[in-house]
Amino acid sequence: MPRQDLEYPKETHNTVKRYNHLAEYSLRTIHSIINSTPLLHVSFNTPNSPYPATIPMIGQMGSFDRPSADLGDVLDLYIHGYISARLTNLTRTAEGLPVTVSASTVDGLLLSLTPFSHGYNFRSAVLFGHAAVVTDPAEKLYAMELITNKVVPNRWNESRSPPTAGEMAATAVMRVKIDTGSAKVRTGPPSDDKGDMESEEVREKVWVGTVPVYTVVGEPKVAEYNLAKEVPKTLVEWRKEANQDAKGYAELAAVKSLAPKKKKEDE
Repeated sequence: MPRQDLEYPKETHNTVKRYNHLAEYSLRTIHSIINSTPLLHVSFNTPNSPYPATIPMIGQMGSFDRPSADLGDVLDLYIHGYISARLTNLTRTAEGLPVTVSASTVDGLLLSLTPFSHGYNFRSAVLFGHAAVVTDPAEKLYAMELITNKVVPNRWNESRSPPTAGEMAATAVMRVKIDTGSAKVRTGPPSDDKGDMESEEVREKVWVGTVPVYTVVGEPKVAEYNLAKEVPKTLVEWRKEANQDAKGYAELAAVKSLAPKKKKEDE
């Protein structure tokens, strides 16, 4: 029997209204977008400013209590910061600081018959939750390893670790307990209005198609003070696999809709 795909509850603040046919509430989809996006944007209100603050940060979904949990399970978001930073200080409350976390990736340029119909293939996700400073040393160490390995898999074990007492004291880790979230995913070729599609003159004049867009991880460049003889094998293999996966997804998304079939109640 197939495993049920868990979804975040639809609340007023996370329900997608515009282009809601692109909406996803699946934990697996949302967590995958968060974990595959190098930089997240964390937004929060500050007491002495009329404007919300938004900070780019590194973060990763995980579960300290259930380290083997997969992306489709209920997870927390761990984000890395400096011990005296504004966000860190604001999270030192019993209830935690309300935050909104967003991530987005462009997968293709949609070139249509008219400027009005141009757009992107993309994946985006938004999480809503409450951030609090992690105080348990074991959980903090778990989160630091989790976040480090987001940069490059297994980098924690292939660098000088664990951190020194001074490094641990200077670093803050925040756990965001997720209340809800949503995602929007657009794949497939461009589309145009019926009137333009029926005009042979327009269709003969204007090139239409999709340009795949993907991040390429470049060749490692050695630092001046490096004494290690070889680039780690895990880095070489990860770079190759990451580039293949990114290119493969963007090129497939350019010509085919990859959206899962919607349940009747979602239509």
